[in-house]
Amino acid sequence: MTSNEEDKDPDIELFVKAGSDGESIGNCPFSQRLFMILWLKGVVFNVTTVDLKRKPADLHNLAPGTPPPFLTFNGEVRTDVNKVEEFLEEMLAPPKYPKLAVKNKESNTVGNDIFAKFSAYIKNTNPRANASLEKGLLKALKKLDNFLNSPLPDEIDADSTEEEKCSNRKYLDGNELTLADCNLLPKLHVVKVVSKKYRNFEIPSEFSGVWRYLQNTYARDEFTNTCAADREIELAYQDVAKRLGK
Repeated sequence: MTSNEEDKDPDIELFVKAGSDGESIGNCPFSQRLFMILWLKGVVFNVTTVDLKRKPADLHNLAPGTPPPFLTFNGEVRTDVNKVEEFLEEMLAPPKYPKLAVKNKESNTVGNDIFAKFSAYIKNTNPRANASLEKGLLKALKKLDNFLNSPLPDEIDADSTEEEKCSNRKYLDGNELTLADCNLLPKLHVVKVVSKKYRNFEIPSEFSGVWRYLQNTYARDEFTNTCAADREIELAYQDVAKRLGK
């Protein structure tokens, strides 16, 4: 293999869900997760939005019965989001591409139940159950807030006699975005947008860690340029909202 071939990026095409106009980026946290990973890797890749109402025949042949996201890597189709993430971390590795895995295991799991609690809350049609479901969502967000405000091991000075201070890191695992952020942030943003629109629920301002996390995220092109517009996210939950009588 020549050095030119070694330097060449693999041929990658990412297929993501299209928005209501059939062209823009639609609401899909899984699509955004892979989009963010590829962007953070610094690899050259193409993105195709797939209109689920008019899925072209060639895409039916490419990934039969599979909704986006999926990708082709040097012509090979890959469809399972978790396996695609592992594959990209393995194939797009240092020294050419940055490692995105976390150093601290808890960074991977801390926000895992937020989206499930949110889904139960937003899809609920029984007014009497609303308060307890909201409480469940708040509890999951509080757990994330506590984690974001607690210093990670490498933030603690072993020689210091002072008590541990509050963490001011930007993201889950430190000051760089990782695979854990690519998984959690698209979901957390959906929770924020949809809860406000259809339940008039806002993430409490005292959750300073969560708000710091979101504000740092909104300053990053890797997030804002891979994210569906708020209106698209709201549209995706419109049927749920109708059932709530909104």
